[in-house]
Amino acid sequence: MTSLDAIREVVRAASAAPIVASLGHPAYDLYAAGDRPSNFYTWGSMGLASSIGLGLAVAQPHLRVYVIDGDGSLLMNLGSLATIGWTRPANLVLVVLDNEQYGTTGGQDTATAHGADLAGAASAMGFAAAVAVQSADALSRMLDRTAREPGPWMIVAKVGAAAPTAKPPLDCVFIKQRFMAAIGCAEPATAGAGHDED
Repeated sequence: MTSLDAIREVVRAASAAPIVASLGHPAYDLYAAGDRPSNFYTWGSMGLASSIGLGLAVAQPHLRVYVIDGDGSLLMNLGSLATIGWTRPANLVLVVLDNEQYGTTGGQDTATAHGADLAGAASAMGFAAAVAVQSADALSRMLDRTAREPGPWMIVAKVGAAAPTAKPPLDCVFIKQRFMAAIGCAEPATAGAGHDED
């Protein structure tokens, strides 16, 4: 499947729930799949989507929180898996788009191209469920299970390499304020609200 196919399944399953996307292709494809206020696009924070999602899941236990990460990004912060497994937020669903490459920096191999097993690592660190899927149909079935079964969940979706589809706004203040309003934590903001205008 393509990463865009996979992200469309996440958007379908999430409905109005918050989705945190790692920088690069996960953010590009989430934006292309359907921009909405409850999408949180991370910029300049490679490796931190899972940590941001964990914090949100712990702070907002009434919300199901979805995180879309890349294999290269997650490999930069494997310690987050240990913390997620330790704290065990039942409302956290981590979807890793595994194309076995650092797609944003030129397509260099990641460790998953040479046998690293991210689902196995998550399982060993205490996730309630950790699986790998090869197709959009299998991903859809797993995402439907996450709505009925407590997490934390990790779903590793094997995807092909892809070119950027579209880029979300780069205004980080706007993204943050819009997201916080969408989850009921702040007033809505307008684009450019975080910058002084002369």
